[in-house]
Amino acid sequence: MYEGVLIAESLRPGTTLDRLPLKVRRIERRTISGTTADQPPIWTNIYFEVADEQAGAFADALASALGERGWYTDLRSAAETLIVFSGRIFRYPRGDATGRAEAQEHGRLLDIPEPQVDWPV
Repeated sequence: MYEGVLIAESLRPGTTLDRLPLKVRRIERRTISGTTADQPPIWTNIYFEVADEQAGAFADALASALGERGWYTDLRSAAETLIVFSGRIFRYPRGDATGRAEAQEHGRLLDIPEPQVDWPV
């Protein structure tokens, strides 16, 4: 099972994600500090679970739906992490510092603030 958080505001306007193979665990609205000029100060976080066999397809759908700059979604199982950006997915074993660093560098190229590229190892 993979767990993750999708920020509703990260989806491109006009995007529809339907028939998703996920279970929503919690939804919360939060005021966020340290956002970029392109990010709103209030985010809707959707905490979800997705089965192992569906994680790749779900990541592909997100890669087509996320805004191009300043956004990503991360999901992880006990063994693996997926970091999904618009048009690009990083997939690496949990604890792989090199895979994590590559995904973080890509996030920095998209102007994601440093505190936001601190997903779990």
